[in-house]
Amino acid sequence: MTTDNKRPLTLRDVSEATGVSEMTVSRVLRNRGDVSEKTRTKVLTAAKELGYVPNKIAGALASNRVNLVAVIIPSLSNMVFPEVLTGINQVLENTELQPVVGVTDYQPEKEEKVLYEMLSWRPSGVIIAGLEHTEAARAMLNSSGIPVVEIMDTDGKPVDAMVGISHRRAGREMAKAILKAGYRHIGFMGTKMPLDHRARKRFEGFTEALAKEGVEIEDREFYSGGSALAKGREMTAAMLERSPELDFLYYSNDMIGAGGMLYLLEQGIDVPGQIGLAGFNGVELLQGLPRKLATMDACRLEIGRRAAQIIADQLADPEAEIERQITLSPTITYGDTLKRR
Repeated sequence: MTTDNKRPLTLRDVSEATGVSEMTVSRVLRNRGDVSEKTRTKVLTAAKELGYVPNKIAGALASNRVNLVAVIIPSLSNMVFPEVLTGINQVLENTELQPVVGVTDYQPEKEEKVLYEMLSWRPSGVIIAGLEHTEAARAMLNSSGIPVVEIMDTDGKPVDAMVGISHRRAGREMAKAILKAGYRHIGFMGTKMPLDHRARKRFEGFTEALAKEGVEIEDREFYSGGSALAKGREMTAAMLERSPELDFLYYSNDMIGAGGMLYLLEQGIDVPGQIGLAGFNGVELLQGLPRKLATMDACRLEIGRRAAQIIADQLADPEAEIERQITLSPTITYGDTLKRR
């Protein structure tokens, strides 16, 4: 079965795919009425494969759409995403659209559930973090009939539009800067990779660039949960005890990098002379620390703005030519922890 990519699926589409009546499909999806288990399974399987989401406001509004933009992000505790939301709101506040936020905790199954619930209210657009989704989530996005913008990452193929940075390139650029400064004995600390595809891609780009110059990461450690500052301290202490010859520590984010920097300064270690440091994200909150951590700006505010603008422009004029794949270029801030040569 083929459908117009911008036409939302209806009960009729599920009915045609299963060979049962629209009334029966409705009963199954609303869990009402007497329907055989065989038919119920057939309908539910087809609906999931098609990406069909029941319309909770059908008949309530003539347009079958509400002026909401579903914004689906992994975390609100991570300082990265509130800045993205600020960028989104700066654009949407000049329109009739309002963002509504769902949080997935980096869990694909939870993302699928959040997306299902949000689409059931028929928003006017979707902004969703990342390019990796379950097959069911991708089917729902493909069949939603509304503008979809995937954000934060451009290392992959979007469902519709995407705005972000290349995390593999970000990792490569940081590796080149570290090597150019003369560091060769490098340790890496970061979050658990399966939960954060963007951190994984940065790590891959980082190690690829090192390998081209014959350098390998000599020690690594990963964490999940807990205070990032405290974890940065703990991991840095443990890593240097294991590998005292390290002369550079690369952290997957600024918060654990800041924890590591505070530990090293307390120990009287010369930063960046004896050990250099770098993080990622350009978190402004850390600018009051004794040293400015080397980092790379992830263009968070601009990502939010550009994503919201795509949604607003496409809704204002569905036929307009719109740039749909936007890759922004982050820049390295050397700060006080990465030598420049």
